[in-house]
Amino acid sequence: MTAFDPPRPGVRRLVADALAEDLGILGDITSLACVDEGLRAEAVFVARADGVLAGTALATETYHQLDAEVEVQWLVHDGDSVAAGAHLGRVSGPLRSVLTGERTALNFLCHCSGIASTTHRYVMAAHGKVRVLDTRKTLPGLRAVQRAAVRAGGGFNHRDSLSDAVLIKDNHLAANGLAKSVERARSSWPGRLIEVECDSFDQVIEARDAAVDRVLLDNMTPEQVREAVALLEGAVQVEVSGGVTLETVAAYAESGADFVSVGALTHSVAVFDIGLDMS
Repeated sequence: MTAFDPPRPGVRRLVADALAEDLGILGDITSLACVDEGLRAEAVFVARADGVLAGTALATETYHQLDAEVEVQWLVHDGDSVAAGAHLGRVSGPLRSVLTGERTALNFLCHCSGIASTTHRYVMAAHGKVRVLDTRKTLPGLRAVQRAAVRAGGGFNHRDSLSDAVLIKDNHLAANGLAKSVERARSSWPGRLIEVECDSFDQVIEARDAAVDRVLLDNMTPEQVREAVALLEGAVQVEVSGGVTLETVAAYAESGADFVSVGALTHSVAVFDIGLDMS
């Protein structure tokens, strides 16, 4: 286990579900028909582009659940930068099993490495001046996996669930207003981080006066963020969300914010191309 691995129970559950989905009722009928039972082989995971690797625990678990005779050896690890053509790991054992697990293992690797690679690009573009966070805009059931991939890319995780912190957004404010909402949250959940979404400078000042822990500046320009940071006078952490792209993250990083949260890290990331080639 590393800091970039999802929790083991979740890994086992996700892999079991994925294999059940892919094997169907009869299993890999192509390999059963075309490959002799005793034939053994070795294959290599190969990067087709430059990026960052993630998801190895899921690929390893795929073959572990499929066939105990299959061995998986990684040549690089989650969080490592890889170049196109690099050999990432080896799979050896009964050829039927190597082929049967190929797509499930690659689905996990390509998705997780896509998240890690995209996160890494945001982190590099921010030049270390702001922490890049994920959001709760994750695929249902895959949040732990996607969050681990964000960490592998050098990013940080926002709250894992609705239980982790208080985040008062516009729809909450419509019910009781900012000051009252903060008062009730602090009374109900003492010790929990309290963050308030602000879309105007008046709200920023009100949040500062309410002594919240963090403000979430929603859809503000870098210039507006800089002004809001000045209004907060260093008393409150600042998170920026909405409209942060690879082209704009550097400007937000220069604005004085502490965090930028980027839903695109998980909700619309492109896969990282990895292949499994017979050696």
